[in-house]
Amino acid sequence: MNLLTHPKRTVLPFLVTIVLACFGLLAQVQAINPTPDGCYPNFTTAEGCDALRFLTTGSGNTALGWGSLFFNSSGSFNTACGLSALLNNTTASGNTAVGSQALQTNTTGNLNTANGYQALLSNTTGASNTANGYQALINSTGSNNTAVGALALVANTTGDSNSVVGESALESNTTGSGNVAVGNFAGFNATSGDNNVYIGAVGGVAGESDACYIASIFGETSINGVPVLINSNNKLGTATSSKRFKKDIKPMDKASEALLALQPVTFRYRKEIDAKDTPQFGLIAEQVAEVNPALVIYDADGKPYTVRYDAVNAMLLNEFLKEHNAFVEQQRKVQEQGATIAQLKRDSGEQQQQIERLTAGLQKISAQLELSKRAQHPIVIND
Repeated sequence: MNLLTHPKRTVLPFLVTIVLACFGLLAQVQAINPTPDGCYPNFTTAEGCDALRFLTTGSGNTALGWGSLFFNSSGSFNTACGLSALLNNTTASGNTAVGSQALQTNTTGNLNTANGYQALLSNTTGASNTANGYQALINSTGSNNTAVGALALVANTTGDSNSVVGESALESNTTGSGNVAVGNFAGFNATSGDNNVYIGAVGGVAGESDACYIASIFGETSINGVPVLINSNNKLGTATSSKRFKKDIKPMDKASEALLALQPVTFRYRKEIDAKDTPQFGLIAEQVAEVNPALVIYDADGKPYTVRYDAVNAMLLNEFLKEHNAFVEQQRKVQEQGATIAQLKRDSGEQQQQIERLTAGLQKISAQLELSKRAQHPIVIND
């Protein structure tokens, strides 16, 4: 959108005209004699051979350098400083070009800013681009791009709304849009994908979209750190465990028994995800959702995306504790039974001793009775 003609901003040119008119009246009162070189009608300043050569109705333009704003006729509020800067501009307004051949081929693109040799060199109709650096954003029709750094977005043609900071950042991008790259050579390998983020990482695969590469993380140890999570709205954060963040707290009890219905599998990701075809182990989100939907994270379209393995781990702990507590209770009962058996054995031993003592006593009594009988019935021997 051209801000100079936006219905809510039509007052700007009017105010500028009023202010400039006031300066014009002031100049008539306090005229400088002789008139400064390069002072032209319609608040125009031009210095250099053929600068603003074909200007007609355009106003508020400043052209410094050979051929700068050469073809501009009705475009207004443009600033060109450098050899052939904004050379081919005709009717576009609100452009700023500082550097030899900056915005050289621009014709009708509005509100562009180019600082650096050949910055935005090939832009023709693209609007609201910002390029700072040698050959930054040499594109054709892309709009709303920001490139800071030599050769940043150098190959971009029709890609829109890219934000790049760093030498050669997103250098290979041609038609990709909505990308962010920070750091020298960040996103260097990306070509046509959209909505990617590259921070300090070369990264990128031709045509991929919605990917994020961040350097200086893999292989680095963060002592006492916590895992970083992301939701379907692309918000980063961490999971909290403190009681002060929770409500409706109650024992898990039988809820963890859903794990018994899950079916762990082995698998491999598709080639576009994992070219190395690494064997994987885990669960299938759709199958888990059928068992317990609360164990699944859903994407922006409401489709199962991944499993809440942290929740699965908590449920595994609950099942383990249940089994552990049952085992401890069983051991307690066994110990109680063992103590009872030991007591019974002790009691049995005492009873056995009593039986043996009684038996010995009975044997003595029997022997005495036998002797007594013999004494009462003497033996008679016949002749």
